[in-house]
Amino acid sequence: MSLGLIGKKLGMTQVYNEKGDAVSVTVVSVQGNAIVQVKTAAGKDGYSAVQVGFDDQKEHRLNKPLQGHFKKAGVSAKKVLKEFRIESDEKLPSTDTSLSSDLFSIGQYVDVIGTTRGKGFQGAVKRHGFSGQMQSHGHMMHRRTGSIGCRSTPGLVWKGQKMPGHDGQVRRTTQNLVVVQSRPEEGLLLIKGAIPGSKGSVVIVRPAKKKPIKAA
Repeated sequence: MSLGLIGKKLGMTQVYNEKGDAVSVTVVSVQGNAIVQVKTAAGKDGYSAVQVGFDDQKEHRLNKPLQGHFKKAGVSAKKVLKEFRIESDEKLPSTDTSLSSDLFSIGQYVDVIGTTRGKGFQGAVKRHGFSGQMQSHGHMMHRRTGSIGCRSTPGLVWKGQKMPGHDGQVRRTTQNLVVVQSRPEEGLLLIKGAIPGSKGSVVIVRPAKKKPIKAA
């Protein structure tokens, strides 16, 4: 994994490219990222990684160990901590390296990790895409699951059977999205397409794993 950024989803809008076409983008604020700790394979940690903090908060809301952790790094207290694995110690940045949206260039492919919007308790039709049953007059079951097992063999409901339940609010990764604009002065990234999560939710932006080259 390469070094990435933690951000906050601000919403969607559209911008115009050099051809005059409107492009739908998601605006992500990455202002306030800071390197909190650098771990080395040669040191006591045994692996190469960078711990990044995001979103300032009041120091008194943290416990004593976390307060000391941030003071040791010389950064303000943060709400979110995320660790990015690095290939080797040679590629590790220094602790005083500033992190902003210029970490990603225009046209670069990125992966965005977030928590999807929660939809509460949903039936099998909405949750799993079941087609439902007959809608004809006299039929008493329209959007129910129907039979989920058998009394004889196997005589049980299989584990993992698709049934009604809580929908959404799960961790998802959207891959191979393109950075349309990078605005370091505003601390913003404009990423083409939709990303998981609601407005104001925390997301992680990292270089794409499956498509590391830049868009043409």
